[in-house]
Amino acid sequence: MVIDGEAFVHVFLAALLGASIVVTFYALGLRLLVRGGRPPLVAPAEFTDAITVLTDKQKRRHEKAVAKAAKKNPLSEGQKRISLVAAYACFAVCGAAVLGALLLILFNH
Repeated sequence: MVIDGEAFVHVFLAALLGASIVVTFYALGLRLLVRGGRPPLVAPAEFTDAITVLTDKQKRRHEKAVAKAAKKNPLSEGQKRISLVAAYACFAVCGAAVLGALLLILFNH
């Protein structure tokens, strides 16, 4: 068995670059999403097998925290809108990178 060292380096660098792009733009997109006034706060999951069950008090506390986080933003409406558009653009770059990688895998063999 013979391993092509140059091809291995190309694949390694492509994977490293792709992962860096996805992680960087996803983190930037989340940051801009929060800055735009839409923090991605997700309610904790309820497990039906009695591992964790949320009480009504915990649910109300979580909803209050979401509302408080949304009101803390000192930006104007225009700045919030620009931040949201930039966040969605960052998520689009992430999606394009993943889609490009899939297309490269599927059609480049």
